[in-house]
Amino acid sequence: MAEIKPETSHDQRLLVTTEETASARSLAGNRRLASLDIFRGLTVALMILVDDAGGDWPAIAHAPWEGCNLADFVMPFFLFIVGVSIALALKRISNKFEACKKVVFRTGKLLFWGLLLQGGFSHAPDKLTYGVDVTMMRFCGILQRIALSYLIVSLVEVFTKDSHEENLSTGRFSIFKSYYWHWILGATVLVIYLATLYGTYVPDWEFVVYDKDSILFGKIQSVSCGLRGKLSPPCNAVGYVDRLVLGINHMYHHPAWRRSKACTDDSPYEGPLRQDAPSWCHAPFEPEGVLSSISAILSTIIGVHFGHIILHLKGHLARLKHFISTGLALLTLGLTLHFTHLMPLNKQLYSFSYICVTSGAAALVFSALYSLVDILGWTKMFLPLKWIGMNAMLVYVMGAEGILAAFFNGWYYRDPRNTLINWIREHVFIRVWHSRRVGVLMYVIFAEILFWGLVTGVFHRFNIYWKL
Repeated sequence: MAEIKPETSHDQRLLVTTEETASARSLAGNRRLASLDIFRGLTVALMILVDDAGGDWPAIAHAPWEGCNLADFVMPFFLFIVGVSIALALKRISNKFEACKKVVFRTGKLLFWGLLLQGGFSHAPDKLTYGVDVTMMRFCGILQRIALSYLIVSLVEVFTKDSHEENLSTGRFSIFKSYYWHWILGATVLVIYLATLYGTYVPDWEFVVYDKDSILFGKIQSVSCGLRGKLSPPCNAVGYVDRLVLGINHMYHHPAWRRSKACTDDSPYEGPLRQDAPSWCHAPFEPEGVLSSISAILSTIIGVHFGHIILHLKGHLARLKHFISTGLALLTLGLTLHFTHLMPLNKQLYSFSYICVTSGAAALVFSALYSLVDILGWTKMFLPLKWIGMNAMLVYVMGAEGILAAFFNGWYYRDPRNTLINWIREHVFIRVWHSRRVGVLMYVIFAEILFWGLVTGVFHRFNIYWKL
């Protein structure tokens, strides 16, 4: 620990004098890293916000194609948090077999819930039915992507743990050298992604329109491509790989590109497709597909790196310097790639610039929460987010995926639209604010996010936890 000199500022004294006790407790497992729980809770809350209010506030919904809105930060934040958790959790398990068993079990759990909730079986919360035609079942989704990244990065962490130095040297780049296998994996992933993205020839393709509201329902549509290295919606290699590997019927049938100006006059809102819209506007596209999920592994590797920083750098000030400098470097690189048009920000393709910008943002948000919570001790002001983060899987399944709302919607008065939830949203929020947009936003914040904060607070009181 650094020596405290008389001229040291108050902030510096706070950082230095608390570093040993806080570091020892957090890393020994006697005390959870509160900032990570709060970050996880914040990300779940953001997911609920953009999912349920994004239709009325398109500026926070997913960007139709290029660009990066608030919703586009949710997935990378989850993967970053998973990476940090991998480093902290697997450090405590010395037996490789036990560690692998835990990793495989958790991966299976994520896959199960992903297929059940996003594969098409669950129609919650609006439709009071369930079931899916397996020939149209969606294979990919949020939890499936998290499962893939978690499995691969965790196995690398487990099987290379013995090669890590317990006490790193004082060199600036020593932590990178100690965990070189992770960066070899990251470089391999990036090379595979870029080579496939820019080197794959994308031929012309066809699809059948399954949208029953479309005048083209049941008709075959063709898309002309015949080129390589294109990043446009219809002719990119990401979609081509998914059509080959997954099959076009097993992809997402309501992609965000339907809100683009080429597809609808209501852009950026979702609306009916234009009669002269290009054929690809009617086509499915998988935003959590095969190639983009391979690229997404990089977000988790960056998160693991931040977990390693927590484990090996003992001082809060040293950690924050590394956190912030790495975050700013990633942001700078990503924005440079975007604004020089070398590689645009694109969540649907999970482009390298998008990885850099979102991971850099995750690093800075985590740095701020780490400073406020784990250093300054301002935990109470974030308690609802902390409780949500400690029960993230519960809130994701019951809240974000609408299972609890579907249960309440099953009790209606004469008409399925006359439900308690719809009545509360309409009469308690929208009519009070005399604005649908503001009313919906207030409903999501207070009747959904704050509600789940209180519910998980009760769960926390009885030591019940169901994490993502």
